Amino acid sequence: MTAKHADEADILFERRGVAGVVTLNRPQALNAVSLAMVRALAQQLARWEGDPAVTRVIVTANGGRAFSAGGDLRALYDFGRAGRHDEALEYFREEYALNAQIKRYRKPYVALIDGIVMGGGVGISVHGSHRVAGDKFSFAMPEVSIGFFPDVGGTWFLPRLPGQLGTYCALTGERLNAADGVKAGIATHRVASIRFPDLIDALCGAVPVDALLGAFAQPAGEASVVAHQAAIDRLFTGAGVEDILAALDAEAGRNGTQAAFAAGTAALMRTKSPTSLKLVLEQMRRGATLDFAQCMRTEFRIVSRVVRGHDFYEGIRALLIDKDQAPRWRPSALADVSAIEVERYFAPLARELDLP
Repeated sequence: MTAKHADEADILFERRGVAGVVTLNRPQALNAVSLAMVRALAQQLARWEGDPAVTRVIVTANGGRAFSAGGDLRALYDFGRAGRHDEALEYFREEYALNAQIKRYRKPYVALIDGIVMGGGVGISVHGSHRVAGDKFSFAMPEVSIGFFPDVGGTWFLPRLPGQLGTYCALTGERLNAADGVKAGIATHRVASIRFPDLIDALCGAVPVDALLGAFAQPAGEASVVAHQAAIDRLFTGAGVEDILAALDAEAGRNGTQAAFAAGTAALMRTKSPTSLKLVLEQMRRGATLDFAQCMRTEFRIVSRVVRGHDFYEGIRALLIDKDQAPRWRPSALADVSAIEVERYFAPLARELDLP
């Protein structure tokens, strides 16, 4: 394989037959997506889109443990602590433009997802036309755990998952397995990991993508989260985070089959940033009525305020810097996060996000 960018070891590009093959190659960082990787991928996708010899794009990853565990949080933390907020925002501006580029890509874009896929990794896979879940597929948007919000198009795709599943994922950060992913629509196909090399070889030939994936696909299997779909739909309809927690607490106090699920879910939510929880619920409700471009512009409005706040950096500190897993949120209580404060994140910007 040959790379096409300064940070060439982190992302690799190769022409194989009729396919352009992208390989995320930063396994020591769980294939976290850096700004250099964003730029390299955007440029290469544009080249392949205009090349009639390339009829499809395949995106895969090295390392085995993760497809991509997200964006480059350490770099963003360093920017924020140094007061270099505009540089942090440049990362998000280009990342969101890449998400939109993938969403409107004119050729089949096949993401082979085997391992952890979170945050920025979701952004370079979920918007593609075909998403294949391997045995180790583990999807999550856990941003409320670091004082952030599910971006990279989460405003668009999460509210469009079945029922209230997207709201549940956004407010808890819980993981979906391969069966959950297929049943929720995050993945379009389920293929055994051992068959991925053969699938890649086949995709590099001239057989239509849909026919190949149909031949390789297997039944979704047993879901872990979607098994609770009825309870999720019933308990996550509240107008406010406090309403959802009250519904979960009431369910936990009963002797029904979902009591333990409700109790665990409520306890999990109470560990998250109160500001993020309220912001994210409003994001999910608004996103359901917006088109894709409006969703991405909304996210840029939100992130422009988040990078100048407290909880995002405190969440990264607790997770990655000091690793004490004990973030000190500010404010620390839901009651102290006002509707006026939440509304501030959605206000127009002097310089809005430009999309290709």
